[in-house]
Amino acid sequence: MLVTCGFGGGIKLLPMQTFSIAFAISFLATLMVIRYSSMHAHITADWDLNGVQKFHAKPVPRVGGLGIVLALMGVGIAVFFRDSKIIGTPFALLLACAAPAFVAGFIEDLTKRVSPRERLLATMIAAVLAAYLLGARIVRIDLHFLDSVLAVPLISGAITVLAVAGVANAINIIDGFNGLASMVAMMMFVSLAYVAFQVGDPLIITAAFAMIGAILGFFIWNFPAGHIFLGDGGAYLIGFILAECGILLVLRNPQVSAWYPVLMLIYPIFETLFSIYRRRVLKGVPAGYPDGVHLHTLIYQRLMRWAVGSKDERHIVRRNSMTSPYLWLLSLLAVLPATLFWNNRVVLLIFIGLFIILYVWLYWKIVRFRSPRWMIIKR
Repeated sequence: MLVTCGFGGGIKLLPMQTFSIAFAISFLATLMVIRYSSMHAHITADWDLNGVQKFHAKPVPRVGGLGIVLALMGVGIAVFFRDSKIIGTPFALLLACAAPAFVAGFIEDLTKRVSPRERLLATMIAAVLAAYLLGARIVRIDLHFLDSVLAVPLISGAITVLAVAGVANAINIIDGFNGLASMVAMMMFVSLAYVAFQVGDPLIITAAFAMIGAILGFFIWNFPAGHIFLGDGGAYLIGFILAECGILLVLRNPQVSAWYPVLMLIYPIFETLFSIYRRRVLKGVPAGYPDGVHLHTLIYQRLMRWAVGSKDERHIVRRNSMTSPYLWLLSLLAVLPATLFWNNRVVLLIFIGLFIILYVWLYWKIVRFRSPRWMIIKR
C-alpha cells in the first residue's frame, strides 16, 4: 500500500511496510540457507568447535549476514522507486558504502583467510565512501574546545573513519552467543528509529526499520536454537550501519546530542576498549589476539556452565542461549536512558560514567568468582 507521509511530501513506504519487506526477505533467505545447508556446509559452516570463542556443539552455517543484506537490497529497491530523491538515493548510497565492510567479512566467513586488520581496512574504506558520498562525518561532540578541532576536515574525517571501524569491530566482538549481537543491535535500531521520529528524519527512520526487520528475520533462526550464525559479514554490516546512522542523525539534526549515539553504543564500545586494555596492557599481546575472557564469555564459563553442566548437545545450545539475556539487560541499561535523554548532554554523560562503573564492577566480581547472587541460576 502506498501512502503519503509528512516528511517533505511525496509518496513513500510506511515504516511498518519497510519493516515487513525486510523481515520477509531476511526470514525466507535465512530459511533457505538453513534448509540447504548440507549442500554448502563445507564452505559456509563453522567447523571449529574448540576455539577459545567457540561455544556451539556442531558445525553451523555462519553466513547469516546474507539474508540481512538481501533484505536491505529489497528495501532499497522498493524505496528507490517510491521516493528516489528524499530517501531512495541516500539509502542506496548508504548500502553501497557498506559493501566493502560486508564483503570483507563475508569472504572471511567463507574462506577463513581475511585477517582482522584487512577487515578493519575494508570498513575504513567504507567509512571514507560514506563521508564522501553522504557527508557522514563527526563534526561535533558538544564540547566547544574539541568542536573547534573537528572543524578541520582532515581531523574530522580521520576520527570518523576510526569511530566507524571501531563500532563495526565492536559488534563483531560481542557476536559470541546465540541472539547476543542481533538483539542488542535491534534495541539500538529501535532507539534510532524513535529519536529519528522525534526530529523528523525520514532516512534514519527508513534505515532503522529496515535493519530491525532484516535482523529479526535472522534472529528467529539464531535464537535460541542456533541454526545459523551472524558471521563476520553480518556483524560488520550491522556495526557499520549502526555507526553511520548515529553519525548522520547527529549531523542532520542539531537538537540531537552528540553523546546520544555514544551512550546507545557504549556496551560494545567499552567492551572493545576494555579488551584492548586487557590484552595490550595486562597481557602484553596484540589487541586483535583472541581470548576467552570477554564479559559475555565469563558469564558463560562462570555461571551458565554450572547451571546447565551436561556436555549433551541440547544442554550446550541451552547454556549458549541463556548467556545472551544477561547482556541484553546490560545493553538496555544504556540504550534506554540514551533514548529518553537523547537531547540532554549532561544526563547522557552521567549515564556513560555510570555504565562504565557498572561494567568494571560486574567484570571484577565475575572474574573473581564472586558473581552477584541475582545472576546465579540454581539447578
